[in-house]
Parts: sequence; C-alpha cells; structure tokens
Amino acid sequence: MTVALQPPLPLLRLRLAPHGDMPRLIDGGWWPRSYDLLVELPQLLAGLPRDWGTITSVTVNGTTWSAVPGRMLISNQVVRLHRNSTPSAAHTIVLLAPGHGRWDLLVVPPDTTEQAAEPLMAAAAEGQA
Repeated sequence: MTVALQPPLPLLRLRLAPHGDMPRLIDGGWWPRSYDLLVELPQLLAGLPRDWGTITSVTVNGTTWSAVPGRMLISNQVVRLHRNSTPSAAHTIVLLAPGHGRWDLLVVPPDTTEQAAEPLMAAAAEGQA
C-alpha cells in the first residue's frame, strides 16, 4: 500500500494586536503568500484565535485578489465573501463573526521582502498600521 503524504502547510504569517477593551483601527497584520483567496483564506481562518468565534463574512479589496466568489465552504462553514473597491481599504481584510465582533487586518502584499514586511507586521500588531 502506498501512502501519500501531504506536504506541511507553510507557517501562517499573522500577528494580532493584544486583546483589549478599546476598539482599534487595525487588529493585526496578515502576510499571505499569494493573492489567491481560495488558497490563502482557509489557512488564515484556521489560524485565528478561537475566541473570535466563527467567521461568517469576509470583505477584501476586489481589485487586489485574483478570485472572489460570493461564498466559500471552509471547514464545513459557509463564509460569505464581499468585494470592496475603496482606495483606503486596498490593503485590509475585514472579518466578521456574529455575536463576537469585527476584525480589520492589514494585508502585507505577498511580494514584500521580509525586511520590509517585518516593520509593517509589527506596527499592525501594535494597532498602529
């Protein structure tokens, strides 16, 4: 019998701001490896804290991501996807979980070098992006 081994998933490049009582403009930073939302979003959602609840709605910049279907099935949960074309939201993703909240993450472009991405991720984790 042949057993096919799945290659390990790359580490999720995500930094979240510490939980607090005050709302933030940015709740952290995410540095995906591509602009393929169908590949990147499941890994992002799987890596979020459990206390964020179940994300049911995601809004991304429609001109940035390669494909944005109306909805996706992720871990047996339907996630509705929305496009936004607002210039101020070009590098953000908005995650909604009913009864739990809304989180806005800075999206560091996939082709950013590690040297350039590091300060962006650090600032986003401090809510300063």
